[in-house]
Amino acid sequence: MRNLAIFAVLVTAIPAAAKPWQGIEPGVSKRDEVIQKFKEPSRVVTTDNKEVIAYFGVGAIKGTTQAQFRVDPTTKLVERIDVFPGPVIDKETIENSYGPACPSGPQPANPCYVKKMTDEFRTYFLYQKLGLAIFFNEDGKTVHSFIFTTLKAAK
Repeated sequence: MRNLAIFAVLVTAIPAAAKPWQGIEPGVSKRDEVIQKFKEPSRVVTTDNKEVIAYFGVGAIKGTTQAQFRVDPTTKLVERIDVFPGPVIDKETIENSYGPACPSGPQPANPCYVKKMTDEFRTYFLYQKLGLAIFFNEDGKTVHSFIFTTLKAAK
């Protein structure tokens, strides 16, 4: 996945707490909670020594085309959630939902994003206080995917 290089940068800059998605919180929720909540996955694979529980196609979670949960095989904790939304989501919706751009200078108490660019020149917003990165499509205006994670996932 092309976002993997960005993920390495992302996890070195975020706090241990993460924003939950659909009641599943990276670094807190366990593998069994994912299966209990979303039932049997479309596929389970192992990549980079992590178990990836994927829901897609007819098994996609409502509102998504695909969702992947990366699980540490030892602790069984969810370390990262990749979400590919079904509906079109634009920048304004993101800012209204998660917070505006960070001001220059001291960081505010509320979540805000820093606009970044991938090696492929794709824009993403990094919400460090939420452990959230939002990647945009090539148009730079609509969401391609969300990555929910914690600093612990990088270890």
